[in-house]
Amino acid sequence: MATRTPIIDSQVHSYERNSPERPWVGSLDGPSEINGDQMVEAMDAAGVDAALLVSPYSMYRFDGAYALEVGAKHPTRFGLIKPFDPHSESVEEDVAEWVRNPGVVGVRLMLTRAPYEEGDPGIDRLFAAAGQAGVPLNVMASGQLPLFRTYAERHPDTQLVIDHVGLITYNYPPIPDEPFADIPIVASLAELDHVAIKISAACTLSHEPFPYPDIWEPLRRLFDAFGIDRCMWGTDWTRTVGLLTYKQGVDAFRVTGELTDAERAALMGGSLSRIYNWSPGGPA
Repeated sequence: MATRTPIIDSQVHSYERNSPERPWVGSLDGPSEINGDQMVEAMDAAGVDAALLVSPYSMYRFDGAYALEVGAKHPTRFGLIKPFDPHSESVEEDVAEWVRNPGVVGVRLMLTRAPYEEGDPGIDRLFAAAGQAGVPLNVMASGQLPLFRTYAERHPDTQLVIDHVGLITYNYPPIPDEPFADIPIVASLAELDHVAIKISAACTLSHEPFPYPDIWEPLRRLFDAFGIDRCMWGTDWTRTVGLLTYKQGVDAFRVTGELTDAERAALMGGSLSRIYNWSPGGPA
């Protein structure tokens, strides 16, 4: 009897209510709280087996303590990722310490959140540190795709993952007229064999209501360029709450006729398990 491929969301966020005990540095669009238990409830209701839990930079910056707490409580449901400061003098040690924690599957760079430039030695060190640690480096690169390519070309031995279709995604309407305008630039990054891509928050780029039929032509260009084995579906919940429900973000990919059964299985879990060497029960 065939075994069903687990459905794994490539990006969700979880956080506690802002408090003196765990203060927010900034804010994230979404509910005032979506703790680990609540995230699991949302996943259960939508039929999602597991997710990559990305510590929210907007709230906690480079502190992944809460993600570790959630992972310890729900070890079979979450793989853990947190952002890193490439200008930390101890970035190599920081990465090595992080990946020693149970449940950790990757690290993240917010390339969009500082005036980074080509030749920044800190970014090179973070790219290299992820490769040395043997975990994917997830890069928020929207609007910075040429800069991302420069560093990616210098680090062919580091598994890289582009966040959120490589595009600026949205929290609330209105959606710009051409939200997929940079798709040719994103697709060109498929030339680099060590680069994969999260098809996360893609529904926020639609001008049409659920099930968002206008996203499929540009997404198919990415599937064809990267191959479905380098593409990973995700919701970016809770940041997308102003445009869709969690279940809509899941069902838009689960019920569409735009994917074959084999493509759906790869996109919604199979590719992720291979790239991150992780599945709901532990290492893939």
